[in-house]
Amino acid sequence: MRVLGLMSGTSADGVDAVLAEFSGSPAEPKWSLLNLVCTPYPEDLRQTVVNAGQGIRLNSREWLELSESITEVHAQAALACDPSAQAELVGSHGQTVWHRPPHKNHRGASWQILQAPLLAELLKRPVVHDFRAADLALGGQGAPLVPMADAALLGRVGGWRGVLNLGGIANLTLIPPRSGPDRLASVLGWDCGPANTLIDLAVQQISKGKLAFDHDGIIAASGHPHTTTIERWLKEPFFQLPPPKSTGREQFGLADLEQRLEELPKLPTANRVATLTAFSAAVVAQDLDNLRIRNLVRPLELVVAGGGSRNPVLMNELRQRCRGMRLLNSDELGLSAEAREALAFALLAWWHCLQHPGNAPAITGAKRAVVLGVRADPA
Repeated sequence: MRVLGLMSGTSADGVDAVLAEFSGSPAEPKWSLLNLVCTPYPEDLRQTVVNAGQGIRLNSREWLELSESITEVHAQAALACDPSAQAELVGSHGQTVWHRPPHKNHRGASWQILQAPLLAELLKRPVVHDFRAADLALGGQGAPLVPMADAALLGRVGGWRGVLNLGGIANLTLIPPRSGPDRLASVLGWDCGPANTLIDLAVQQISKGKLAFDHDGIIAASGHPHTTTIERWLKEPFFQLPPPKSTGREQFGLADLEQRLEELPKLPTANRVATLTAFSAAVVAQDLDNLRIRNLVRPLELVVAGGGSRNPVLMNELRQRCRGMRLLNSDELGLSAEAREALAFALLAWWHCLQHPGNAPAITGAKRAVVLGVRADPA
């Protein structure tokens, strides 16, 4: 089956669209990536999404117009990726505007804004959406949802394989080995903390909006990280939590950035960006160290995807902090770093049609595995 996958993540820079083909076993599918198109949000729309994700209030009319605009950009991305309408099905994550993990006696909740019936009508194809709701209803975090797709798409090697997504948030997948005593272990996965969110916000603030991100890590490369501050940040409660755990811009957004910048000594701008960049690598390395201590699991390799994989300073920080582990870009395995998440939601939509579960209790904390997504058909 040919499926369109649509994804806009925490960075809120636009919609990644893939056209993919799946066949065979759901757990070990044969797949091919036929096309990839990245459609940016207009700057005013992007800023509204970022503001909403940081708790800035919108009135009812603004929420309605935001959902319409997001849906229209998703339709544009889909049509650009699949102009001849080859796909039979669309899997669309929507745009997260708020994520609340479960806490004590409060259930989790997550809102991905999208008018799925409108998108289905614009594309004249069924749309599977609202992928997080079923997991949340079963007491799960509702995130991350990509790890089971990672395991199906990338497969197993001789030891544990790590897959790291460096989007707005850094999240990890750990895939058990193909043989040995750990072969029966569950796929693991969780959110580590900020990847690009704080770096991007800092660069936008420093450049007064002229730059959206630190292209090629140029600013960070000219500075030096403040290691004492990073070590103090790593002791914060979120970074001490064991999985399952999830987070987003609600926790690591503008307010968090401003607090961290206040905590830094009066450093040159480049040193501040370098510190935030090193911090993003440090939260991942600390989680991997804790995994080794708690579970005696250490990946042989770490496959890196997402926008942060294009930042050489961030990648070098990871290499320095994850010694003894082979780091490679997902491109080297035939999976474009930009396509990974959109491809995952195409796969989740295919699984929905096959009634194949898309989550895992070991990852999200849900009571059981469940089929993910809700289907909207054209009128």
